[in-house]
Amino acid sequence: MKRVFLVVMDSCGIGALPDAADFGDEGSNTLEAASRGAGFSMPHMARLGLFSIDGVTCGPRPEQPAGVYGRLAEASKGKDTTIGHWEIGGVVSPTPMPTFPHGFPPELLRRLSQATGRGILCNRPYSGTEVIQDYGEEHLKTGDLIVYTSADSVLQIAAHESVVPVETLYGYCREARRICQGAWAVGRVIARPFVGEPGHFTRTARRHDFSLEPPEPTMLDWLQAAGKSVLAVGKIQDIFAGKGIGEYVYTTGNQDGIDKTLAWMDRDFEGLCFTNLVDFDMLYGHRNDVDGYAAALTALDRRLPEFLARLREEDLLIFTADHGCDPSTPSTDHSREYVPLVIAGKPVQPGINLGTRSSFADIGATILEYLGVPGQKLAGVSFWPRIQKQ
Repeated sequence: MKRVFLVVMDSCGIGALPDAADFGDEGSNTLEAASRGAGFSMPHMARLGLFSIDGVTCGPRPEQPAGVYGRLAEASKGKDTTIGHWEIGGVVSPTPMPTFPHGFPPELLRRLSQATGRGILCNRPYSGTEVIQDYGEEHLKTGDLIVYTSADSVLQIAAHESVVPVETLYGYCREARRICQGAWAVGRVIARPFVGEPGHFTRTARRHDFSLEPPEPTMLDWLQAAGKSVLAVGKIQDIFAGKGIGEYVYTTGNQDGIDKTLAWMDRDFEGLCFTNLVDFDMLYGHRNDVDGYAAALTALDRRLPEFLARLREEDLLIFTADHGCDPSTPSTDHSREYVPLVIAGKPVQPGINLGTRSSFADIGATILEYLGVPGQKLAGVSFWPRIQKQ
């Protein structure tokens, strides 16, 4: 019974791509920045080969890593969550999704206001934690929605849970998703509920993403069509708009995501469990919190033995990322970086360095080959023949 556990360390890039300057990200290196944080320690990931990857200059390098390791370039034209995950799933995006550095067009806001029956506040790029402090009190008085964006292709709607119940906010976001098509087709519409009093507003864990559907079948669709199980942990369900996913659970953070993935490792199934650990990006990368990022990576590493202990004879465990978000640069946005690839499991030959791969999509192609599922139209080249134990 073959199982693959694919864990995305959201935003854990490992160095600027050659075209990073085109995205304003020259010199970014998320992992190296985090390694300078207080208490950073990842001995278990080091043993598997994380710091042996080409171009990684931090962390210890064992003489003989116990896993397979390499780095992946992004073939898509972007650096956001949706495009990164789609590419992992085998779909390369040749054009970037639209961004709105000066706010959304009046016609889009008019339609959104008409669909929700509420006015609009803000309408410009903003920090998610700051926008509720600056506009939250006015929102409480008027009931108008706080609509904002970032450097990424997103439309975010923040609302206090006492003013707009969470399910109602989700309904507003569904309307926004319906409106945001064509030239307005942002990668994600994000519900951002918050609570508290003026001066002390805090976002809750009931965030919900409403993504575009992938433009073509991903590895998830191919797996499901072949009768394999596809389990999703965290925001994977939202990123793929539910396509190709059988069962899913949302999470409240990294530790909850780890717990739920470990619980599914104790289940019998054949197929893929796809996990996103979002705290690296949401709590630390975007907030330029180097020590927090370091602590989160250290906390993941401490639990790595739990993953390894649950691996069965035919299981693969894969760690990667979807983009960078260097917490040490002036920018609080995603960064255009290589991402790591670390693989453990009895079916693979330990110590193989895959070097630099040209696309995240090689992961999807490899998973399909390992699970015996044809994906003729999937982008990417499988590296399974190189890493399988002879």
